Amino acid sequence: MRFTYALAGVMTLAVCSAEAQVMTTQAKAQHDAPPVGVATEATQKANQAVADRLPLEDTSDFVDATRGLLEQLSEDTITDADGNVVWQINGQDFIEGDSPDTVNPSLWRQERLNSEHGLFEVQDGIYQVRGYDLSVMSIIRGDTGWIIVDPLLSQETAAAALGLVNETLGERPVTGVIYTHSHADHFGGVRGVIDEADAKARGVPILAPIGFTESAVAENLLAGNYMNRRAMLMFGNALPSGPTGQVGVGLGPALSQGRTGLIEPTEEIAGRGTVRVIDGVTFEFIDAAGTEAPAEFMFYLPQFRALCTAEVATATFHNALTLRGAKVRDLLEWSRVIDYALTNYGDKSDVVFASHHWPTFGNDNVQSYLAGQRDIYRYTHDQTVRRANRGLTQFEIVEDLEEPPVQETHFDTRGYYGTLNHNAKAVFQYYFGWWDGVPATFNAHPLEEKAPRFVEAVGGEDAALAVGEKAFEDGDYRWSAEVFNYIVFANPENQAARDWLAASYEQLGFQAESGAWRDYYLTGANELRNGLPETGQVRAGSREFIQGVPTVDLFNALAVRYAPEKLERDPFTLNFRFTDTDETLLVDVGNATAFPRENAQSDEAAATLILTRSAFNDLILQSRSFQEIAQAGEASVEGDPTALMAWFTALETPDFWFNVVEP
Repeated sequence: MRFTYALAGVMTLAVCSAEAQVMTTQAKAQHDAPPVGVATEATQKANQAVADRLPLEDTSDFVDATRGLLEQLSEDTITDADGNVVWQINGQDFIEGDSPDTVNPSLWRQERLNSEHGLFEVQDGIYQVRGYDLSVMSIIRGDTGWIIVDPLLSQETAAAALGLVNETLGERPVTGVIYTHSHADHFGGVRGVIDEADAKARGVPILAPIGFTESAVAENLLAGNYMNRRAMLMFGNALPSGPTGQVGVGLGPALSQGRTGLIEPTEEIAGRGTVRVIDGVTFEFIDAAGTEAPAEFMFYLPQFRALCTAEVATATFHNALTLRGAKVRDLLEWSRVIDYALTNYGDKSDVVFASHHWPTFGNDNVQSYLAGQRDIYRYTHDQTVRRANRGLTQFEIVEDLEEPPVQETHFDTRGYYGTLNHNAKAVFQYYFGWWDGVPATFNAHPLEEKAPRFVEAVGGEDAALAVGEKAFEDGDYRWSAEVFNYIVFANPENQAARDWLAASYEQLGFQAESGAWRDYYLTGANELRNGLPETGQVRAGSREFIQGVPTVDLFNALAVRYAPEKLERDPFTLNFRFTDTDETLLVDVGNATAFPRENAQSDEAAATLILTRSAFNDLILQSRSFQEIAQAGEASVEGDPTALMAWFTALETPDFWFNVVEP
């Protein structure tokens, strides 16, 4: 949330500075404390304007979202082995009736739909468990067992979902697993539906799109710490549920907080029209790489006349660049993939279901849905590039870009998760990079250095506070947030600035149609008021995840933790031999990188570590020391053990709870 707008900021602050100094005392008297937990008049009017212009009374989505309900979990919570709550089953029961002033009415409608939970029959042989995690688990009946599509984020929620299926429909073994793409909420719960040893023993196929493993590791290990920290803000894990807190993410209710794992796919599938038969069911896979995820596919089930669009087409406008951070996505290709599904499968599909939300039923509705989804991505792409070619920057484009007609008639294209605003900026970034082209912003000071200069330019902290309070009073929360943010980054101890910045974020959150925007703003406000939370962290780097990561990918993840300034000896090489997997690997430890090379060994290596991959996992996770592993007879060292220690010592373990909304 570190906005640049340098020239506009300087000019506005300079113009306002003289007035601000005069009105400082008056402003302080008017605003002893900012509002907390209530919608201001400006927010109430903004939300009412949304209600007035959208057909919120349309009930067609509610018919689809409740259709086919068979059974619900009867417990209050899903817990882990230690009794910790992983999922609050009735946590969204408060979302009913008309929207409160503190929630955008369009988002409230979306979360009423997302709050429908249980086991649903899509059609005979296809089922979904919805409302027990961010994502949806689909279940397809094969000749002898269940084929599981996207086993949720957490092992515990996935196990509860499969338990509900078996109790309601009759117990069957899992005879296939499909990961539609490389985001953790679509594979992380796999160990809750099948045991890795059982899967290998029975030859259960675990299918994923081409490039899945590399992409999954990149997001969850290479860049996982930073992404997961920002995901805390984006998904609102630390917020209380309720009308002034977390109401949902738009894409789904919330993130579960259980154990995340991975079982490596038995096959990664490429191409469009690629056919595989799993337990008697024919799947026709449709590669969708580079759309919602770097590795993704959809599939068609001809015997069911059913199309699964994975996360390429769901009941929301998705992210071209997610708020947690990821590789920017190609909206042109995204629209082309949806059009491919429309032209090749639209006229022969009676239902379309996805990895989030509820299905769309009826052939005409399926085609209208796919066309609308295609159009929102193509419109955002084309109209952003058109304006860029006229010379507009990403910041100017989003102010000029209007909602297209499709968003007025198709709720599933509205910005409940991604938005026109940040998706247009992402399209700009995809083609032109992060820079807006203005020379002054190319190498501008970082916010920590720029903020005190701004505050000094406006006449000091009191004067800046007055400018911000006037903007807040006028309902211009975007500007008040920016002004107060300068003060906080100049002086984090300024309590008035912290309080007013939190209040500005809160009003922006109350107005947001995007669940992700709402959560980010409200979590930012919460961190300013209460400090960093201690719970809610999503950890992909667990044993269940690490043991499913290929060895070379694990070493690549360790390479981004290498701090060369900590190496206190000349460069050297290390050999690794894993006795249980029959793998070898070399690490070239230098004064800038620690480069891993698979299937390699060096006669000149300073040391060779011989152990099992399982023991190495323990070492990396710090659950057992090297001495404990060696004493158990599971590891040995040839050569100089101090070289190994030097490499391990230079591996940095980053803190998770770093500051985001303050310096």
